[in-house]
Amino acid sequence: MTQTQTQIQTRSVILDALQFRHATKKFDPTKRVSDEDFAVILEAGRLSPSSYGFEPWKFLVVQNPELREKLRPVAWGAQNSLNGASHFVILLARKGAEVRYDADYITRIMTEVQGLSAETAEQKRASFEHFQREDFKLLESDRALFDWAGKQTYIALANMLTAAALLWIDSCPIEGFNREGVEKVLQEAGLLDPAHFGVSVMAGFGYRGREAQPKTRQPLEAVVEWA
Repeated sequence: MTQTQTQIQTRSVILDALQFRHATKKFDPTKRVSDEDFAVILEAGRLSPSSYGFEPWKFLVVQNPELREKLRPVAWGAQNSLNGASHFVILLARKGAEVRYDADYITRIMTEVQGLSAETAEQKRASFEHFQREDFKLLESDRALFDWAGKQTYIALANMLTAAALLWIDSCPIEGFNREGVEKVLQEAGLLDPAHFGVSVMAGFGYRGREAQPKTRQPLEAVVEWA
């Protein structure tokens, strides 16, 4: 197969998967995503890009039925996922102090993960400080920093949803929850250190219990402008 033929085939695979994907409102509780497939979904999240490559996230996979039940009263948008999804993921974002330019976490990522020299790390830190202080005004509040970190988790979430669709696995991204309530449940379960992480977004993964409605989207010309 030539490169051009491969590209044509790949285009079709991508678009078919995105047409297949929808926010699944009813999962089939009798069907389970294989360990091998779910590992790919998690890896898609782990390999996702993030601003400056600082990966301000953690993926909490909630499989315990009792813990799922405790989450139900404080996660109104997750009722079907908690009840029927094969896998339920809560994406955590690092708190403000954790993602400041001078945080120990940022230092660790630059030195231990990215393998930067001391000189290069300090140059990158100076750039990151300017970005936070001047470009995006993130140092004005811890909430601004947390919201910035939360934006990064959505990149990972999108990649996880797309990877699932390419494997013909259904998913549902979820913002319908009370953040304080969910964090309290996770803290009581010993799964959340509020000094370091907060809840950003959730997602259920599994197999649909009923067929999806036809996808509705604005036409391309309504959302794309060339300059």
